[in-house]
Amino acid sequence: MEIKFCKNRINLIHSFGISRSSNDYYDIIYIYILDGDIIARGEAAPSKRYNESVELILSVLNKGLTIPENCNSRDHLWNFLKPQLKGISSLEAAVNMAVWDWGAQKEKVPLFNMFGFKDEILPKTSYTIAIGNLNELDERLEESEQCSILKVKLGTPDNDKEIIRIIRKKTDKLIRIDANEGWDYEMAKNMAFWLADMNVEFIEQPFSALNLKDTKRLKSISPLPLIADENSISSNDLNGLVDCFDGINIKLMKCGSFDEALKMIDLAKKLELKIMLGCMVESSVGITAAAHLSSACDFIDLDGNLLIKDDPYNGVKIEDGHLKLQSLKAGLGLNLKQKKFELL
Repeated sequence: MEIKFCKNRINLIHSFGISRSSNDYYDIIYIYILDGDIIARGEAAPSKRYNESVELILSVLNKGLTIPENCNSRDHLWNFLKPQLKGISSLEAAVNMAVWDWGAQKEKVPLFNMFGFKDEILPKTSYTIAIGNLNELDERLEESEQCSILKVKLGTPDNDKEIIRIIRKKTDKLIRIDANEGWDYEMAKNMAFWLADMNVEFIEQPFSALNLKDTKRLKSISPLPLIADENSISSNDLNGLVDCFDGINIKLMKCGSFDEALKMIDLAKKLELKIMLGCMVESSVGITAAAHLSSACDFIDLDGNLLIKDDPYNGVKIEDGHLKLQSLKAGLGLNLKQKKFELL
């Protein structure tokens, strides 16, 4: 058994804008566990919002990861590797994906079976309309055709209502709003009541993660549910969110592993919080990995691979708006599609 890695750049179809940044590409890291005929894969998509970067990840990986001798246990392998990852959540997520992929391939079963989940009826995913040039909205809506739900990024200084007005002239699809910590209280209050008449399902992260006081105030009057993203990192956060949010957003890149995501799912259900499964901008490796959790969640936002133009892999598909896993394939269920990655 050996572990390899490589850096890759994924380029976006359009600039991806949110309230605090805009990007034309993202750099990611692929992790590979090679064991006989098994190639297990994981993906790290670090976010500056959480003080992580490809450079930080490479500073760990370039020193080398050691693996245990005669390892036949997934738990043993993960527990041996995790302390070497320096608490970098996106790197932990990538290595953990590869470990679970390795374990499922050894068992010759799709990954969701390892979790005790089913794949017969997976939820619909939303398609993200990022902040950008208003003149591009028509094109972006056309590109969203395969999805029946839109996730619209807001938090602009002046254009939030205009973005929704333009979209509503073109489609009556269900909309989910993500403000990415971009509003103050008065703006959020005004928008919540205005959006309630626009076929909007919920509002995600209206305020800074440090501002739970206003989040709690807004929850008490908002006609729309509130979903935590930047406030919902791991299971340790959830008990403190019950009075402030109606649900949480779980992302593997934030929580660091399938193991932690499963803990979050279990605890959220006990706390009667709705569960959204989200992503960063990722290729089909990370998106397909997360999709194996989707049957246990209420809302799905796994579209990162749909926003890029040079995805090296085929994985989870979308059929009639629903996610569709390759249920007959062991592990994550990925196929390499670009020749330049033929050795990966």
